[in-house]
Amino acid sequence: MNKFSTQVNKQTVQRLLIEINEGEYRMLDRLPPEIRLAEHFGVSRSTMRDALATLEREGFINRIHGIGTLINRQVLEVQTRIDLEEEFLDIIRNAGYRPGTVYSKVEYSTANSMEIKKLCLEKGSQMIRVTRLISADEVPTIFCIDSFSSSFIRNINYEESELHKPIFDFLKTYCEEDVFFDLTEIHAVNADKLLAAELQVSKGTALLHLDEIGHNVLGKPILYSSEYYREGMITHTILRKKIE
Repeated sequence: MNKFSTQVNKQTVQRLLIEINEGEYRMLDRLPPEIRLAEHFGVSRSTMRDALATLEREGFINRIHGIGTLINRQVLEVQTRIDLEEEFLDIIRNAGYRPGTVYSKVEYSTANSMEIKKLCLEKGSQMIRVTRLISADEVPTIFCIDSFSSSFIRNINYEESELHKPIFDFLKTYCEEDVFFDLTEIHAVNADKLLAAELQVSKGTALLHLDEIGHNVLGKPILYSSEYYREGMITHTILRKKIE
């Protein structure tokens, strides 16, 4: 799928979700047939098929032969899904809070032992590390460190301010890389002195830790993220589907 087709697919998915949540399909328990949907949105059947596949993969619909395309209203009502890749500000916004960035800082350094292991790098690799503290209604809520090898950069004509934007945008624009999938380990950890200070909690407070490796379409690890979430602000939900 080329970049144009990918963009059309994303737009179709977004338009479908709007119609399901707020528009013409908000009172339905199932969607019209694929051909009618394609005509309604003015796209090809293959584009509509791809959009429906995306919604099914993310659990918003179920397509059952002989029955049709069922809408999963319970899933649509979930505010925050930990199994879906979302930007931090969107996570905060979807949880009903006013999002904000307390600070964002960039560090250039040699890869540490964890980054070497997680990203399969050689010792001495040069890294770009971006640390962010995100707030919800001015309460520090998410502390994150993103790191990737500077060798991934293809276009060196960038301002450091670009690194303060969503890291996925920087990787796509200046490294010509997309995070195709993540492998994430989920841990409950106790806040050490640093995390307690950043998130304004007592030392030893329980935090949710996501230890995440982003891979490109070929399965190569390109981004290592360590995320910490303050307890009591965001309810995280995971959709688990039975494998047929």
